[in-house]
Amino acid sequence: MWIVLAICSAILLGIYDVFKKISLKENAVIPVLSASIFISFLFFLPVLALSEWAPETAQHLRVFVPAIPWSTHLLIAFKSLIVLGSWISAYFGMKHIPITIYAPIRATQPIWTVVGALIIFSERLTLIQSIGVVLTITSFYLFSVIGHKEGISWKSNKWIWLILLATLLGTISGLYDKHLMKHFDKMAVQVFSTTYQAIAMLLVSALLWYPTRKSTTPFQWRWAILGISAFLIIADYVYFWALSEEGAMISIISTIRRSGAIVPFCYGALMLHEKNLKVKSFLLLGVLTGILLLAWEKIIAGTL
Repeated sequence: MWIVLAICSAILLGIYDVFKKISLKENAVIPVLSASIFISFLFFLPVLALSEWAPETAQHLRVFVPAIPWSTHLLIAFKSLIVLGSWISAYFGMKHIPITIYAPIRATQPIWTVVGALIIFSERLTLIQSIGVVLTITSFYLFSVIGHKEGISWKSNKWIWLILLATLLGTISGLYDKHLMKHFDKMAVQVFSTTYQAIAMLLVSALLWYPTRKSTTPFQWRWAILGISAFLIIADYVYFWALSEEGAMISIISTIRRSGAIVPFCYGALMLHEKNLKVKSFLLLGVLTGILLLAWEKIIAGTL
């Protein structure tokens, strides 16, 4: 069941990326992100009210948010800051980089988790996993070559580095999510993390964007921003549901979830007519194949 949920989350996350790209075109990044988070927070207000005044109904609808101690709030607030750092980096990067390069880079996130484990914990890989890591990193490097042909230098382009930072923070967030799901209610984590993100973005907007708004890219309201909020809420709900299932493995869920990169890649190919699509498609297949090999043995074990 949790594998099916992970697949659903991957598709929803891919659509979410498409709405991000549409919303960010010639638009101010900070208010777009702020607006999408505030809308998500407004979506959750009825859920909080229902949990408070009609808990049985909320439980029946699988949206009940239990009361949690302040110590748990602090842990969730910490998660919110990690996610927010990843989002801010990703939004700025996505605005300035072709989506057919952005999506595959973000898809490599599970690989960096493994590389970190190798360096920090001296873990060992099987032969199949080693092939997967080499294939993904090779494809990742070749994307830098393609990017250079399109005038994007990976050494000096700050937007590429922001996407890489977003991927690193996303890796940390994914590992932390598994820890939270073991000890705390999934709805509490999702709802309260969104609440703290809204508070943090209010401060960021007030201190960093609003004073300089007249000298930067102007903000334009677009209905696609609603799509960002809606699809992220549903994607995260299904993701947390998958993580909380008995026997769920974060390595597999993370792998499947990042395969949603196919959706924005297809959007960039079909709707934006971006360059070098044949080569990029081949390299994206390399990234996804490498990630699949990384989790292949656990996938087989999880389905037996």
